[in-house]
Amino acid sequence: MVTAVRVLGGQVGSAAPVFLAFLAVHVLAGLAAVVTGAVAALVRKGSPRHIRAGRWYYRAITVVFVTATVLAAMRWRQDYYLFIIGALSFGAATVGYQHRRRHRPGDTGHIVGMGAAYVAMLTAFYVDNGPRLPLLDHLPVLVFWPLPSAIGAPVIARAVMRARRGRTGAPGPPRRSGPAERMSGVLSRGRRAAGPAR
Repeated sequence: MVTAVRVLGGQVGSAAPVFLAFLAVHVLAGLAAVVTGAVAALVRKGSPRHIRAGRWYYRAITVVFVTATVLAAMRWRQDYYLFIIGALSFGAATVGYQHRRRHRPGDTGHIVGMGAAYVAMLTAFYVDNGPRLPLLDHLPVLVFWPLPSAIGAPVIARAVMRARRGRTGAPGPPRRSGPAERMSGVLSRGRRAAGPAR
């Protein structure tokens, strides 16, 4: 049976060495996901920095999900909901990652998938840790479930709308004319140079 213990001033679910080892990796991967996800969202879309940050974000989310699964399995009755949220986060990130990797049209699937994964990850964090954080410990526990979505959903919607406006408003690549069009242009210029027919 696993018992809760305090580590570095905070309470964790178990003192078992295996649990603590997976928890350490889980926390580090979560921090990496928060940072790389924020970088990917803030830098110019399609830039090398955006692509690198997005790839590291997906890797970090994957590690978060794997370690959350192990941790939840060790304390299933207490932490089963963290496995569910982790699965939703990883699934959304996979949809967003594969949307871009397979060059599917549009940006909506990519933005919504990656953004929803970020929101789900923060939801799991606040639901699990919010009641023990300074200032937040005065809020009702139920607040931590909808709070990340209430903040994240408008941000994701705005990003989708901006991406759509950018795609429709941006000028396309110059159209290359074929041989027939080039010949028509030459004839037209020749007639203009010759002047009006008499």
